[in-house]
Formats: sequence, C-alpha cells, structure tokens
Amino acid sequence: MIERYSTEEMTKIWNLNSKFGYYLQVELAVCDAYAQLGTISKETAQEIRNKAAFTVERIDEIEKEVRHDVIAFLTCVNESLGDLGKFVHVGLTSSDVIDTAFALQIQDSGKIILKDLTQTIETLKNLAKQHKTTICIGRSHGIHAEVMTFGVKICSWIDILQRQKDNFMNALEQIRVGQISGPVGTYSNISPDIEKITCEKLGLKPARISTQIIARDYHAYFMQSLALIASVIEQFATEIRHLQKTEVLELEEGFGKGQKGSSAMPHKKNPVLSENLCGLARVVRANSFAALENVPLWHERDISHSSAERIIFPDSLTLVDFMLKRFNTIMENIVVHKDNMLKNTDKFGGIVFSQKALLSLVNKGISREDAYAIIQRNALDAFQNNGDFKQNLRNDPEVTKLLTLDEIENIFDKQAFLKNINTIYDRILS
Repeated sequence: MIERYSTEEMTKIWNLNSKFGYYLQVELAVCDAYAQLGTISKETAQEIRNKAAFTVERIDEIEKEVRHDVIAFLTCVNESLGDLGKFVHVGLTSSDVIDTAFALQIQDSGKIILKDLTQTIETLKNLAKQHKTTICIGRSHGIHAEVMTFGVKICSWIDILQRQKDNFMNALEQIRVGQISGPVGTYSNISPDIEKITCEKLGLKPARISTQIIARDYHAYFMQSLALIASVIEQFATEIRHLQKTEVLELEEGFGKGQKGSSAMPHKKNPVLSENLCGLARVVRANSFAALENVPLWHERDISHSSAERIIFPDSLTLVDFMLKRFNTIMENIVVHKDNMLKNTDKFGGIVFSQKALLSLVNKGISREDAYAIIQRNALDAFQNNGDFKQNLRNDPEVTKLLTLDEIENIFDKQAFLKNINTIYDRILS
C-alpha cells in the first residue's frame, strides 16, 4: 500500500522565497526595536514594514554581480525602500540575519515534527489498547523467549517515541536563540538592547554569547534529536519487516487493492514501506554526522558550516516529517495475524514454557541444576526433532514422579503470563 504524503508545509519553510522572507522578518524586527528605543520614529519603522519587498529573481540577478546573498537581499529590499533603506541593517553583520532567521525556520519546522510525533504516539496508543491481550511470542536474540502480548510490544514503542518527543522538544527549546551582536559578537555598533527587543518580537531568546555566529553545538544537538527519531522509526520498521517474513507472518503492512509486490512473482506482498523507512533513517543519521563536523569552526566564525547546513537541515527535517507520516500510516493500516501469533507460541509443543516447567520442578523440592537438566533435555529434544515439549514432559518419569498431568497442563497456561501487564499499561497509557 504505497501512500503519498504531503511535506509541502515543511518544504515551503525551506524554499528560497521563505528563506528571504525570514531574513526580512529579522530586519523588520530590528527596525521596530530601534523605534521602540527612539532611534527612529515608529512611523518610519511602520513605513519600512509597509514598503519593504523583494523577489527571488531580483536577488539572484544582483547576487550574480556581488557574489554575496545577504548583500543581494539587502540591495533588493532597499530598491523598494528608497531613502528609507538607510535605516535597515544598521549595526548588523550578515550572520545576525542568517542565524536568527535560521532559528525561526527551525522553530516553525519543529512545530510540524511535534505535530507528527503527537499523532503517531496517539495511533500507537490506540493500537496498544486494541491488542492489550493479543498473545504473541517475545524474542531475544531473534529466538523465541516467552509469551507476551502485542499490546505490550507497542507500549514499548510508545515509551521510546515519547522519550524522543521529549528530547526533541528540549533540543527545539535550546536552539530557540537569535543574535543581533555585530561583527565578532561584541555589539561594537549596536546595543544589546536591540538584540533583546528583536529576539522578543521574534519569539526567540538572545544567545548568551555569539561570536558573529551562534555556536554550532546547538545545531548539532538538534540534528542528533532528529537522528534519534529516525533511528527509533527504523527500529520499529525493522521489527515489522521481521514479523512479516513468510515463516513468521504475525504482521503485514496494509496491501492496497491493485497493488503488486513483484514484477516476477505474483504471490509477493513485501514490507516496502518499512524498508523505505530503514533506508531514509541512514540518510538522517549521516546528516547528523555532518552537523557534528560543523562544530569546530575557525576562530570567531567561518562559513564552512553554511554549505552543509543548506542541505542537511531542510533535507533532514523534511525526511523526518515524511518518515513519521509514513510510519503513522503503516500503523493505522497494520494487519495483525492473531492466529499466527498464537500458533507461534505453541511451536514444538510450547518449548517457550520451559521456565514455568523449571520452576514447577524446583517448587517440588529438587535443585535448580537438576530441574534445568531435565527440562532442557525435553525441550531440546522437541526442538531438534520437531517434537512436542508438553508430550515429552508427560512421558518423562522424572517429571511425572513430581508433577501430576494437571500440573503439567497448568504450566502451559498463557494467561498466567499476562497477570502483571496492567502495571505496564498504567505506566505507559495513564
């Protein structure tokens, strides 16, 4: 079931027209700050706000000559302002505009990611409620371990994703900083009060210190939060892929009417959406490495980070937006094969009940070591010979001299494994 998802809202934030629009927001907020402090009149600031305009086409035209995107932007805006242009960009350096506008783009993008996370967590909560008692097998090392429920598995995913949401919110708040501090961040030609007022008007906090740029550890931490979201989505998608294997077939991605899985094999229904998510997670993680490489810049500022950030931020934010939307749709349409889940718990006559059998013998007074040897012998025989563990126990005189047939039967009670799952649900869904 191939779904198309709109990332138009996210993409729009990062297109060139929006980028320069954010630049203009910063410049106008600075003019308003100057007006608030009485350096220029409020009427002048309002007139600048009314008249200031740009076009990407004109900026590109100017940039071909000046080879500087911020100067090209300012030149274009000043063409719309005439004499009022002398009040724009007073005391600022390019990075004041770039980094503060960048913070605004990140904040607006973050709102979309938070909305995606909230929706996806809600979808998982609904699924967990539906499958609270849907029995399935838990696995360790990829091998059958003990009985659990599919709902408990989903509770684990909810916990992980909620933690990533909290982490992302923290990273988003940390990076909610702007700067209006001039060359090398010393406020040599602008008052710190202008920075304070400007950031307040833009919904940002002034950076405690800026060195002509905002330090890039902020941005690296934010990118790591995106990489973590992508990685846990890959974790969930990998589980879906394993559980959709033909020999397992406990889950399946929804398969749309008319959908085809293979050009050669008509029987195929492949977990293509989950595979896609695993691939995209690698891209987001790789981008996070680039953000780490951007931290060690030369002295107070260089622009080696800039070229990378123009790619990794819009790409990663758009990808995570897409990944969350796609994963949410997968989980809204996931096919749960309850019968196969139940059947897999009974393989080889229920060898996954071996610990219950072990404890039952220990409770009869024999040593754990002796009990372990008896149960392991019967379990491995069932496993290696495609046999029946429960029947092996019934036929083993060392077992039956300690346990009645009813007591052996009680060992295989699946409901006994669910007695404490309300504790898990209270923690996760309350």
